Amino acid sequence: MNAQPLAPPPARRTPAQAARRVGALALAAALTTGLTVTAAQSATADEPAVGSSTLVPIQVTGDPSERFSLVILGDGYTADEQPLFREQVEKHLETMWSIEPYKSYRNYFNVYAVEIISGESGISCDSSLDSPRRDTPLKMSFWGGCNPKSVQRLITMDGAKAREYAKIAPKVDQVLALANSDTYGGAGGSYATASGGNSLSALISPHEIGHSLGGLADEYDYYTRGVTTGDYTGGEPRSAHHTIMTVDEMASQQAKWWRWLGEPSEAGGVIGAYEGGQYYSTGIFRPSRHSMMKTLGYQMDQVSREIMTERISSKIPLIADAPDEATPVSADEVISIDVAHPVYHELDITWTINGKAVPKPHDSTTQLDLAKTKAKAGDVVTVTVVDDTPFVRDPALRERPSMTQTRSWTVGTGRAAASDVAPAFTESTQTERPVGANDVLYVETTHRADRVFDVIWTVDGVRQANPHNARTLALADLGLSVGTHTVTASVGDSKRPGAAAETRTWTVDAQGPTVESVVSAPVETSVGENGEPHYVVDESFTMKLAATDDQAGALVTEFRLDGDGWHNYYGWPTDANAPFLFTPTGTNVDDLIYGNLGTGGMSLSPFQEREPGYGTHRVEYRATDAAGNIGPVQAFTVDVRQ
Repeated sequence: MNAQPLAPPPARRTPAQAARRVGALALAAALTTGLTVTAAQSATADEPAVGSSTLVPIQVTGDPSERFSLVILGDGYTADEQPLFREQVEKHLETMWSIEPYKSYRNYFNVYAVEIISGESGISCDSSLDSPRRDTPLKMSFWGGCNPKSVQRLITMDGAKAREYAKIAPKVDQVLALANSDTYGGAGGSYATASGGNSLSALISPHEIGHSLGGLADEYDYYTRGVTTGDYTGGEPRSAHHTIMTVDEMASQQAKWWRWLGEPSEAGGVIGAYEGGQYYSTGIFRPSRHSMMKTLGYQMDQVSREIMTERISSKIPLIADAPDEATPVSADEVISIDVAHPVYHELDITWTINGKAVPKPHDSTTQLDLAKTKAKAGDVVTVTVVDDTPFVRDPALRERPSMTQTRSWTVGTGRAAASDVAPAFTESTQTERPVGANDVLYVETTHRADRVFDVIWTVDGVRQANPHNARTLALADLGLSVGTHTVTASVGDSKRPGAAAETRTWTVDAQGPTVESVVSAPVETSVGENGEPHYVVDESFTMKLAATDDQAGALVTEFRLDGDGWHNYYGWPTDANAPFLFTPTGTNVDDLIYGNLGTGGMSLSPFQEREPGYGTHRVEYRATDAAGNIGPVQAFTVDVRQ
C-alpha cells in the first residue's frame, strides 16, 4: 500500500463541523468502551458460530479519519483460543511500541483486533508439506499455500476474505493477520501475515508498516536467502536510504543522509555507507550495518526513523480543530485550537499579530485571549504549529504540512459572543492502562469564544501550578519517585462556580521492569572490577532473559553485543522458549546467521565473510514495559575459549 498524501486538515470550526467533530470523538469513545462490552458478551454468550467475527478496539486514540488504522485479524483460533489470540496481539503491539518512531507516535495510531472463530485450531502445512490441512476462515497456510515450489516460512491467506473481515473496523490502513502457530513465518504488503506465537514474527509488523506507510525499501543484500544477488549497476536509487555515493560524496554534495553521517546509529555502529541493499550484495550502500529494514530485531536507524516520523505524522492533522478562518474574530475573543499529541514531547506553538510574536506566556498555549494582547480591528492573528522533533533534520520534511501548519484570522469589530457551551473533555491521553513516567499527558476541552475553561492538574492529590490553563502535563519534569502515582485533570468554569466539572484520572507507572539473565554452564564464574558477572566458556554459550514488572502487560526484552545495536530478545528463531545461542561464527538458521561473535555483526547473511570471535565479549540487556518505561541496563562479560 502506498502512503496516502496528507489531506488538508479542517481550517474552520463552523457549527456543522463542530458537531461532526464531537460526533467523531463520541464514536472513538464508544469504540474504546466497546472493548469491555465485547469481552463481557463473548464470555457469557453461547458458543459463537464458526466464521463469525467480533471487532475488539485495542487502542482508539481519536477520530478514525485522523489516525493510522491498524487492523489485526486472527486465523486458526477456535472460540476457546480467542484469549490466546488477544495475548499474542498484545505481544506484537508491545514489540512495535518499543521501536522508534512508533513508540513516540503511538498516539497517532488506532488499533483494532478482529476475533474470527475457526472450527479448527492452527493453519495448514505447519510446518511441513505433510502437515495437516486446516479449514480456517482466512485459509492461512505455510509454504505459500502448501505449494512445494514455495518456501516453508511464507504464510499466505485469502486476501478477499481478509478484506471482508477487516471492513468491520471503522477504517483500514494496514491489515496484519496472525496465524495460530508457533513456527516462524509471514509475508509483507498492506495485507501482512505473521505467526502469532513466534516471538520473532512480532517484528514483521513494524518492518512491513515501514514499507506500506513509510515507503521504505528493503535493505537486504540478497533476494533469496543464502544466495548472493551480485552487483548493482543502476543509477542513483530513488530510495532515500540507498545510494551509490561514497560518504565523502554525500557530504560534499549534501545529498541523501549527509546530515546524519558519522553519528552513532540507533541500530549500532555509526551512520555511514555499508555495502549491500535493495537485494544486491555489492555496488549499492545503506546507512547502517543493521537497521530493521535489513535485519529483524534491530531498531530503525536515524535515516529510516526520520522518513517514518514524517509519514506517520502525515496521518494526523497537527491542528486538529480551529475556528473558521473566513470569519473575523473579535478583539476580545479567545481563539482556541486543538493540536496533535506525540507521547514524549509537545508541539511548538507560536502566535503572532501582524507578524510580531505575541509575548510570553501566550506564545506556547493552545488558546490566545485577544483581550490581553491589545489587538484591534484589521489586525491579522496567526498561529504556527511545528513538530520540532529531533528525529527530523531535513528542512524540506519539516516544512511539509505533516510537520508544520498555520492558521490566520482577521480581527473585526464587535464583541465575542457568549454561548451555553459547558466545560467538558472532548479527548485525552488514554486512561485504560498506566502511562509512563516520561509521557506528556494531554486533554482537549470544549471551547467558548468569551472565556478559557480552567484545567486543574493534580499529582498524588497535590495541585500543580497551571496559571495559563495548559492542556498538557509533562511528567518527565515532575521528577516522580519510583513507584505508582495518580494524576487527575479537571475542567471547569471559574466564572460559573456551580457549573458541572469533569475529571479524568491516570495511573502513572514510574518504575521500569527488571531482567534476569541465565548463561549456560560456564567453566568459571567470577565478578569483574565493575561488579559485573564474568564467565569463562568453551566454544559457545547460551543466554536466556526473563523480564518481570510490577504492572500487567507484555514486556519487551533487548540485548546488545559489544556495544552494537540493541536487539530484540525473541528466544531462538526456531523456539521462542529456547535461549539465544552465541558461537564464534554464528548458527545458520534458514539461511540467516544468528548469534555470531565474529566480525560482520551478530546477524548477517551466510555468504558474508567473518572471522571467528573468540575472546572476551560484553553483553548488555534491558526491558521495556507496557507503559514505555525502559528498565535499568545490566550486563555481563564472557570469555569464549577455543
